[in-house]
Amino acid sequence: MPELPEVDVVRAGLAPAVIGARVTSVEVHDVRALTRHAGTAADFESQLTGSVIREAARRGKFLWLPISETQAVVGHLGMSGQMLLREPGAPTERHERVRIMIEHPEHGELAVVFADQRTFGSLAIDHMVPTLDGAAAGWGTALAMIPSQVAHIARDPLDDAFDERAFRAALGKKASAIKRVLLDQTVVSGIGNIYADESLWATRLHPEQPANLISARKVTEMLAAVRAVLNKALAEGGTSFDAQYVNVNGQAGYFAHSLNAYGRTDQACARCGSPIRRVKFMNRSSFFCPQCQRERSS
Repeated sequence: MPELPEVDVVRAGLAPAVIGARVTSVEVHDVRALTRHAGTAADFESQLTGSVIREAARRGKFLWLPISETQAVVGHLGMSGQMLLREPGAPTERHERVRIMIEHPEHGELAVVFADQRTFGSLAIDHMVPTLDGAAAGWGTALAMIPSQVAHIARDPLDDAFDERAFRAALGKKASAIKRVLLDQTVVSGIGNIYADESLWATRLHPEQPANLISARKVTEMLAAVRAVLNKALAEGGTSFDAQYVNVNGQAGYFAHSLNAYGRTDQACARCGSPIRRVKFMNRSSFFCPQCQRERSS
């Protein structure tokens, strides 16, 4: 599933093309792409057509395009969603679900294509609500307004308004595994399976380490590692293991070449040489070094 770096690469790619653009037409090819939209496909098309896109924003794994002070198009890429920029008249993409035609005052006409092989992603028009802390809602926006579908998502560690004190307090109250906490989007957002494993490897923390047994010093170290991993992944265009995640131009990211733990089963740990181990975790997998990342009892 695309995580913070992948979603923000898409957001940053869309921004110059869509901000200030007017939507000239909308075609919904598959209503499964509108599972989060409260109305019909015709309603989605009519509400969006004629609107002007004001910003391209993101919080965690959600992105949104405000089209008024009270409404935004919310996108979630799910497992395999793609937001692609194409020339007018470009052929239909494989797995294309929605095509939004826009006209930008500088760049002219473009097509914004939502394609999704596994159909877990979605688009929706949603109403905006004030942020609880009064700060800008996320990356790419100056507005303290957020789509209602995203309001429950916590801020991510790269957000200027991320509350480290609240995060530390939350960890201190949770006896569950630290990786489970890092994946809880109501505690901290944007950190999925890949970047949790990479951050825990960098901090020498076992993924099953109880969160409330991690020292304050180690939490500080872990947050620094999370930020370093996310920033590096952003700089390298995200992580692509197949053709499902690509940027708006259809290009893959290359952070996969920088991975130290995730997906490296039985390969030598870059730090100590021990084989990386893979174990089942929450219907997915955890990758860690059993030598470097030992679970501590206190």
